[in-house]
Amino acid sequence: MPHLGVNIDHVATLRQARRGAEPDVVRAAHEAELGGADCITVHLREDRRHVVDEDVLRLRPFVSVKLNLEMAATDEMVRIARDVQPHMVTLVPEGRAEITTEGGLNIVKQLSRMKDVVTALEDVGMVTSAFIEHDPKQIDAAAECGFNACEIHTGPYAHIFAHNGGDFLHEGLKRERDAIADAGFRIIERGMRFNAGHGLNYHNVQPIACMTGIAELHIGHSIVSRAVYTGLREAVREMKRLIELAPAGRAS
Repeated sequence: MPHLGVNIDHVATLRQARRGAEPDVVRAAHEAELGGADCITVHLREDRRHVVDEDVLRLRPFVSVKLNLEMAATDEMVRIARDVQPHMVTLVPEGRAEITTEGGLNIVKQLSRMKDVVTALEDVGMVTSAFIEHDPKQIDAAAECGFNACEIHTGPYAHIFAHNGGDFLHEGLKRERDAIADAGFRIIERGMRFNAGHGLNYHNVQPIACMTGIAELHIGHSIVSRAVYTGLREAVREMKRLIELAPAGRAS
């Protein structure tokens, strides 16, 4: 069964709306763990629009499960990661004007830089993951750089799913799901972990969760949104149940 990484960025978004102390991301991490989260994810953006440096520092000794730090491959972020030493770092592209991450990391165009960053992070014991599209060239480049994992960007899948009501007879949705599954096989063949995330929710998660070899699903906005009504602990439990019940091999 895939592990569930819960992204708590938008707990910090709510806090930053008033620049106050509530809701506290550390308490949110605790609630997510009690709900069954296998990993806590935060994205420390260059503009600090939600999660801030202090959050990452406070979370590192507190989190009992894996702490995954999403970040851009900048010198500043590499320094912070080496100081804090989360269990895993996921390198993502970052645009100042974007509302959320809009696409995968282009490793092919910055191969030398990615190799240097991966070496700098793995030298101090961190697992490294690349957030990429399901492009075979990007997967091969990630393997060449020495990444331990690839997280496939599921945003396009989620968009098509919502637009077509989850109808897998729709050729576009079937094609996108199959492309993610094929990417998973390629990732595993190259000795990396197959992770996935972005735009996954309570309606579209199971066809991804049942893919052969998938190791982790990273989900944030839909869980935090559900938590407004149910509480974070129960929102995480509900997502875990869906992942556990995903029929094995259905999408392979």
